[in-house]
Amino acid sequence: MEDRSLVKTAGVLIALVVCAGPAWAKCQDAPGPGVDWSGCSKARLMLTNEDLTGTHFQRSLLTLSDFASSKMAGANLSETEISRTRFEGADLSKANFTKALGWRANFGQANLTAADFGSADMNRSNFAQVKAAGANFSKSELNRSDFSGADLSGANISKAELARVLFQSAKIAGVDFSYSNLSRSRLDGLDMKGVNLTGSYLYLTQIGGADLSGVTGLTQAQIDIACGTAQTKLPAGLNPPKTWPCKEEEE
Repeated sequence: MEDRSLVKTAGVLIALVVCAGPAWAKCQDAPGPGVDWSGCSKARLMLTNEDLTGTHFQRSLLTLSDFASSKMAGANLSETEISRTRFEGADLSKANFTKALGWRANFGQANLTAADFGSADMNRSNFAQVKAAGANFSKSELNRSDFSGADLSGANISKAELARVLFQSAKIAGVDFSYSNLSRSRLDGLDMKGVNLTGSYLYLTQIGGADLSGVTGLTQAQIDIACGTAQTKLPAGLNPPKTWPCKEEEE
C-alpha cells in the first residue's frame, strides 16, 4: 500500500509540473505585440518605445516598470499591480485596467481614450494632460491624483473616490460624476456643461469661477458645502451661500 501511495504522489507531482510548465514558460517570452504575461512577476521592466499592442498582463506584477511612449492599445492589465510604474506618453487607448492597483503610477500625457479603469485603485497617480475621452473610471479610487489639463470629455467617473483630486484646466464636458466623492477636489474655473453631479459629495470642493450653469443633478444642499466665489455660475434656482468664499484650509 505504501508503494502505491508513493507512486500516486509522484504521479500527482509530475502532473502538476507538466501543467505548470507552459504557464511558467510564457513568462519567459520576449516582449512584443500580443505577448501573454498574465500571472507573471515582471517588476522593474524597462520597455520604453516598445510595440506591446494587445498584450495580456492581467494579474501580473509590473511595479516600478517603465512603459513610457510604448504602444499598448487594447492591452489587458486587469487586476495587475502597477504601483510607481511609468506610462508617460504611452498609447493605452481601450486598455483594460479594471481592478488594477497603481498607487503613484504615472500616466502623464498618455492616450487613455476609452480605457477602462473600473474599480481600480489609482490613488496619488499622475493623469496630467492625458487624452481620456470616453474612459471609464467608475467605482475607482483616485484620491489625491492629478488630472490637470486632461481631456475627460464624456468620461464615466461615477461612484468614484476623488478627494483632493486636481482638475484644473481639464476638459470635463459631459463627465458623469454621479455619487462620487469630490470633497476638496479642485474644479476652479472649469466649464462643466453637461456634467452629472447627481448625489456627488461636494464638501469644500473648489468651484471658484467655474461655470455650473449647464450641470445636471445639482442641489442647493451640495452648493452650501462647496467653495465658490462671486464668479461661480450656478444653475437657475440655486444661490451662493453666505459662506462663500471659503476660508483656505491647511492640507
